[in-house]
Amino acid sequence: MSVCLWVCLFSFWVNDPPFGLIIHGGAGTIERHKMSADLDAEYRRALKTALAAGYEILQKGGSCEAAAIATIKSMEDSPLFNAGRGAVFTNNGKNEFDASIMLGTGEAGACAGVRNIKNPILLAQAVMNSTPHVMLAGDGAVAYARELGLEFETDSYFFTEKRWKQLKKAKVKEKEQSHDNKWRKFGTVGVVALDKQGHMAAATSTGGLTNKQFGRIGDSPIIGAGTYCDNETCGVSGTGQGEFFMRSVVAYDVAALIKYKGMRLQEAVDEAIRKLSDKKGSGGLIAMNTKAEIAFSMNTKGMYRGYRISDGRHVVQIYGDEH
Repeated sequence: MSVCLWVCLFSFWVNDPPFGLIIHGGAGTIERHKMSADLDAEYRRALKTALAAGYEILQKGGSCEAAAIATIKSMEDSPLFNAGRGAVFTNNGKNEFDASIMLGTGEAGACAGVRNIKNPILLAQAVMNSTPHVMLAGDGAVAYARELGLEFETDSYFFTEKRWKQLKKAKVKEKEQSHDNKWRKFGTVGVVALDKQGHMAAATSTGGLTNKQFGRIGDSPIIGAGTYCDNETCGVSGTGQGEFFMRSVVAYDVAALIKYKGMRLQEAVDEAIRKLSDKKGSGGLIAMNTKAEIAFSMNTKGMYRGYRISDGRHVVQIYGDEH
């Protein structure tokens, strides 16, 4: 092989733009001594599968949007996470979904309080790409999903014994606990993806809060609260006590700390969680920028999380003490 060809190949390799993704599968009271070895392995496999779904698209030169959607779909299809198939039950024994996606170029779409849609993230994507709106909710959103021909499932598809037991337990404890003490487990899923073109997308999907009532909607479908993305700063997805994330627009706060205070990515994520803690809120964040720098932070005992970057970084973690 000629020297010229070697130089050209080396130059191409060196200049190949970074790409990759970071994900979470919820934060909360996730403790090592309460997790069986089999369940631990099952969660890690599900996280790796989700990462692989998005990474394959990015590796082939696909868009951050396509990668983010594929990743979230993988997690919505798993009964392990509180999104799609594994969603928690509302007070009346139903499943209601919220989801959102935002591109680093500013486009965004979301759905809230929808039922029986197999992959709510696809509806959020359609709102972004096919309507002049940012969010559709309730019956109108479901009607639009049917109009689009999105896949629906019966209630039985979303039933898991684990989630049903959680609902019954929550109802028993409802009268025994104070409002603040009801928040213990959070299972929202999220992703930030960076493609070879240097663009990012952030997406979040959830089944909400176990035993939620009165059409409660959390932060996941709200741009700036649970999801935010800006190519100039970062992409963010959050999981935790939605009410606190909404009041403090936590996802946007990370980007603002970078833009207006000049903080580095990890520093900004840590500061956003510190501020959340000061307000007695709990949860976690993942973030990424166009340099393929990644960051996560939490004030809970664990967060299902992982990342896969084109420079070889490939990690899946569960507990707060994993580094």
